[in-house]
Amino acid sequence: MAGDIFAKCSNPRKDQYTAAVEAGIVPYFKEFATESGPTVVHDGRSVIMLGSNNYLGLTSDPRVKNAAADAVDRYGSGVTGSRLMNGTLPLHRELEEALLDWLGGDDCLVFTTGYAVNLGVLSTLVGPDDQVFLDSSCHASLADGAKMASGTTAFFRHNSVESLQKRIGTWRQQSTGGGLVAVDTVYSMEGDMAPLRQIAEVCDDNGARLLVDEAHALGVLGPKGAGLAADTSITPDLIMGTFSKSLASCGGFLIGPQSVLDWFRIACRPFLFTASGVPAAVGAALAAVRIAIEEDWRRESVRARAEQLRSGLRDLGFEAGGDPGSPIVPVHIGDDMGAVFMWRALLDHGVYTNCAVSPAVSPKRALLRTSVMATHTERHIDDALHIFEVARSSLG
Repeated sequence: MAGDIFAKCSNPRKDQYTAAVEAGIVPYFKEFATESGPTVVHDGRSVIMLGSNNYLGLTSDPRVKNAAADAVDRYGSGVTGSRLMNGTLPLHRELEEALLDWLGGDDCLVFTTGYAVNLGVLSTLVGPDDQVFLDSSCHASLADGAKMASGTTAFFRHNSVESLQKRIGTWRQQSTGGGLVAVDTVYSMEGDMAPLRQIAEVCDDNGARLLVDEAHALGVLGPKGAGLAADTSITPDLIMGTFSKSLASCGGFLIGPQSVLDWFRIACRPFLFTASGVPAAVGAALAAVRIAIEEDWRRESVRARAEQLRSGLRDLGFEAGGDPGSPIVPVHIGDDMGAVFMWRALLDHGVYTNCAVSPAVSPKRALLRTSVMATHTERHIDDALHIFEVARSSLG
């Protein structure tokens, strides 16, 4: 008798999720009744938002919202087609030029999502004779792009230049194909930064290309917020970034040589076969880019609030991580259920965080991922720290 393809949907992991939903402790799919600002309304009351990637606080900026509305007024609510067909607007070209002016580079392509950028780069570039090298903590979009590629994949230990050197050296001895190293510049869960200069040197020494994912660094790090690559004065072969963090919208982009991006224009399936970014999203992102470049106070504020939160948590005895300058402050709890109960206690007392458990993080390294905005005040962070102390005490 043939098997049922739905059978795999009944498993211990799903049962655990269902039980958590019934117990009211599942930390996902929560609804918020207001925009993602320093505070939000959840379940009818105001809570401090420490679970958003709105690093520069631009989602509520009137200039960004007006730009989105103006784009809808001019171009409608959607483009109803791919960039290849009828989905390219003057706004897309203008955004690509603005990104090049900001970050440098030869050519730029705007994608509908950041996820699609990484899927597209790896699946289009890494052919049967090629290999991609990924950090073991890379974003899921890079790992999934590698799965879609026809070449092979090697993972190296997180932020270990020695591990990368060993794997790329072995590959170079055995293959004449091309190599691509792809790394996040700031890692989304731990808030730590890649050793970009050393990684770039390994690539140069071994004839491999380098892709950097600036999703969580853009707007926050580097001169005028141009990212970690700019901050470390290296020039990667390819730079990708997203609009869904500091740039207050949704979408992604790729910067690289025109000869390479021209190939993507006609061969990159995640670019070719999805509807183009809608006018509101592109218009908002364009306005956010311009504000991000000009308003240095936002970078200064987000770094200050992150350091206030990080040092305050450590003073309270929490294991708080993240590199200096990163807007992400992970709070390591230990086991999965401990993290879930702490997440629930924090929410009950007025702070929203992101709960990360296995397999998103290593077993026994469950954490609460907190992040700050430029528009958080010192009082917001002080209040959040007090709530962390109260929530921990409430759990006994």
